[in-house]
Amino acid sequence: MSDTLIQATGTPAAPSARTAGDTYKPGRESGTPHTRPMASLASLFGFHRAETRTPIPAGITPPAREAALITERGALALDSVYRAVSVLQAAGKQISLDAWRDGSQLEGRDMPTVVATPGPDLTPTALIAETIASLALRGNAYWLIGRTGDGRANSLRVLDPTQCLPVLDVNTGERTVQWRARTWKPDQIRHLRLTYIPGEAAGLGPIQACARSLQGATEMATYAANWTSGAGVPTGVLSTEQPITAAQAADAKRAWNESNSQRGGVAVIGAGLKYSPLHLTPSEIQFLESRAFDVLAVGRMFGIPAHMLLAAVNGSSLTYQNINDAATDFIRWTLMAYLREIEDALTAIVPRGTTVRFNLDAILRATPAARMATHKTAIDAGIYTPDYARRIEGITDDAAKTDKDTPHD
Repeated sequence: MSDTLIQATGTPAAPSARTAGDTYKPGRESGTPHTRPMASLASLFGFHRAETRTPIPAGITPPAREAALITERGALALDSVYRAVSVLQAAGKQISLDAWRDGSQLEGRDMPTVVATPGPDLTPTALIAETIASLALRGNAYWLIGRTGDGRANSLRVLDPTQCLPVLDVNTGERTVQWRARTWKPDQIRHLRLTYIPGEAAGLGPIQACARSLQGATEMATYAANWTSGAGVPTGVLSTEQPITAAQAADAKRAWNESNSQRGGVAVIGAGLKYSPLHLTPSEIQFLESRAFDVLAVGRMFGIPAHMLLAAVNGSSLTYQNINDAATDFIRWTLMAYLREIEDALTAIVPRGTTVRFNLDAILRATPAARMATHKTAIDAGIYTPDYARRIEGITDDAAKTDKDTPHD
């Protein structure tokens, strides 16, 4: 369904003090309730802003201080943030969607259209990847729903979250979305949220919640990149034990720089001067220790294990079993926050009685040895037959049957 047809059902948006393209700024506490996610979250834990302030002494003007501002584009410039988002997307792309009704899995033509083919140019993989990116970068995702004449959903389109503004009616609890100067109901634009905050219209993402830390990491990366050219650190020191004037010092500096540039030739030092170069190791120049800490901080923000960010943790000794356990924990405590939101949104869109779920068997699949041991235990206990175990493993060749498949008297 085209945008024009869908837009005709929207109602003009009421004027809002916040525009759709606003970037969240930590510490901003003015405006409507849905623009203050951090203030409300802090109040839930009993933290309140003090009403009294320390008076400023007369004649002293403190420097202006602006709140840290980090956008999703700025955050993606950090390699650790880019890696975190790509890990989430890569994990989501590996998982297929299944639809169920009355305990039976739907296949072929029975599969809902928006699950099998979300849009003319939108595959299920692309739908999952774009939605995960929106949730990870903005904490919110929006689906424009196309419908047939009888009201069935037949297409989805992932909207730019920066162009959408969620609205929560504090009196009725009704949720709507403002997009393209119109107000859209949930059956027209589906709003997905990563972290829920009671009483807030918008969800909260890791970049918005941890903007101050990300701003610090960005500034550290920029400072390290500009250290050799713009940090004001000399390459060496000309020193002497003899007293010299400012003019003599300036002349010595100028003469040294002129004669010791890239093509300056041989250095000549007089008047008791001695040159001492400043030696900095690559790790010192790049502030590797501080930046390594920032990588682990980003991993905590997004819930990504350090080994998935290709980061080393001092003193850790990961084994194959530990890595498998960490991967399982990542799926349960990080990835499922994204997947469950997508599952619930799709279930609300498809016909009533149909449930949409991700098939996690492939990504949570145990090792062959562990699976065979599980099958043996189940077969010996009479829970299921060898034939059923082969079907679980995808083995359909009759040549794989054994005499254990035939019950004996």
